[in-house]
Amino acid sequence: MDDFTPFDRSHVAAWIVVPRASDDKYRRGVLGVVTGSAMYPGAAVLGVEAALRTGVGMLRYLGPGRAADFVLHRRPEIVTAPGRVQAWLLGSGVDPETRDEPSTKYMTDAFAGELPVVADSGSLDLLDGAVAPVVITPHYRELARLTGQDPADVEADAAGSAARAADSLGVTVLLKGARTHVASPDGTRLVCESHVGWLATAGTGDALAGILGALVATNAQRATDPGGLAHLAAAASVLHSLAGERASGGGPLTVLDLAAAVPGVIAELLRG
Repeated sequence: MDDFTPFDRSHVAAWIVVPRASDDKYRRGVLGVVTGSAMYPGAAVLGVEAALRTGVGMLRYLGPGRAADFVLHRRPEIVTAPGRVQAWLLGSGVDPETRDEPSTKYMTDAFAGELPVVADSGSLDLLDGAVAPVVITPHYRELARLTGQDPADVEADAAGSAARAADSLGVTVLLKGARTHVASPDGTRLVCESHVGWLATAGTGDALAGILGALVATNAQRATDPGGLAHLAAAASVLHSLAGERASGGGPLTVLDLAAAVPGVIAELLRG
C-alpha cells in the first residue's frame, strides 16, 4: 500500500514532553504496568527499564509477585500499590493460558476504561469490546493469530494487514518489523524504517512496549485521539531503533544496553 507516510527521526521530538521545573511526578505522567509472569519475569524488567529510561514521573507495577520481585530488585523506585495512572502497559511476557486472576482483572478493567492502553501479546485475547483508546504492538505471527490470517500473508502484505486490522478491530496497530507499519481507525497511516539487524533478539519487543507506554503516559491527552496514538506509536518505533543503533555501534547488543541508550538519544533529538 502506498498511502503510508514515512515517519523518521525528524518527527520524534514533537512527541517528547520535556518536564518543567514546576512539574511534580504526577504531572509528568504515571504509567500503570501489568506485564511479566512467573515464567517470564524478565519481560517485566525490560519493559519497566525502557519506560523509566524514556521518562515518566512514576511507574506503578501491578504484575505477579515473582516478576515484581525482579522489577523491584532492578528498579527500587517503582511503586507496587494501585493508584492513579495516566496510561496502561499490558501483556508483555504473559501467557494468556496461565495468566493469574489479578492480572486478568487489571487488564479487563483497563480495556473497559477511558485511559489509553498499550497492549502487548499477553493481553490481546481480552481486546474484544475494548472501549479505551488502544494501541497493540504485534509482530506478524501475533497479528495473524489475532485476525485469523495465515502468517505468511501478513508478512507478505504488512501494510495492508496493519490497515485492515486497525479498521476491523477499531484499535491502533503497530505492526513490528524492519519496516514498522502503524495504522489507526481514523485512517492515519505511518511507516518507520529500521536498519539495525541486531535488534532481532529476544526482549526488544518488551523494550519497545515500555518506550511506547512512557510516551503515551506523558502525552495522555493527545493519546486519546487515534491519530495522536498512531504518531506516538511511530515515535516509539523510531526512538527504539535509534537507541538500538547507538547501543549496537555496529555489533551485538543486549536489551538493557538499548534501554540505557534511550536518554542520550532523546537528548540528541531534543537538541535538533
